[in-house]
Amino acid sequence: MTLKKENWNSLTKEESYIIESKGTEYPNSGEYNKFSQNGIFVCRRCEHPLYSSNSKFDSGCGWPSFDDDFENNVKRVKDADGRRVEIICGNCTGHLGHVFEGEFFTEKNTRHCVNSLSIKFISA
Repeated sequence: MTLKKENWNSLTKEESYIIESKGTEYPNSGEYNKFSQNGIFVCRRCEHPLYSSNSKFDSGCGWPSFDDDFENNVKRVKDADGRRVEIICGNCTGHLGHVFEGEFFTEKNTRHCVNSLSIKFISA
């Protein structure tokens, strides 16, 4: 269940850097990079549902990768540099990472490259 703004989860300094300041974790450092359990991934700040574990795949990029999101729950915006597309939580606008297309890792041809510190896993 998505939390209202007044009930958003407190963030650590590192989580705040990623979610609020659009930072990036070091590759291969996140807890969900090699993670594979059944459930859903939600926004760490507001717990808005973002991804099913069924859409997670190992792209070898060093960050958790997903080829699909829950419809309308992840928004795409132009990155400040104008070259990439940022993905943000559709509820609280917290930074998740970036989306890439045309790499042919999966049939959907989409890779959401997500910071582990931006998401939280909820077991099915």
